[in-house]
Amino acid sequence: MEIHDGTHWQPVCALADLQPGRGVAVLLADHQVALFRDRSGALHAVDNRDPFSGAYVLSRGLLGSRGDRPTLASPMYKQVFDLTDGRCLDEDTAPDGSPAVLRLWPVRTTAPAPSEEPA
Repeated sequence: MEIHDGTHWQPVCALADLQPGRGVAVLLADHQVALFRDRSGALHAVDNRDPFSGAYVLSRGLLGSRGDRPTLASPMYKQVFDLTDGRCLDEDTAPDGSPAVLRLWPVRTTAPAPSEEPA
């Protein structure tokens, strides 16, 4: 598994390390990233920091869906985030007034040709 840090693809773990439906926290330079493989096999990587509590716990969250959108529910206050765009589906802003949106990280399982850019 590799996550794009904005400049390069960084190896973080083996696909076998990810149990479907469960997350793991990985350290990418100075960022904590929550990495998931859902039960359909899709991969998701978002910031591990919960914008509502400030705790680095989203890797412990629950995967689910709302309609056809994959979601992640925070283990702290249970806000639900859309894994396709990172936005919170329950509240528009965090307690500090910032937008309630998680950063999405490009993730892949194998290295494509060197000229290929992240999605």
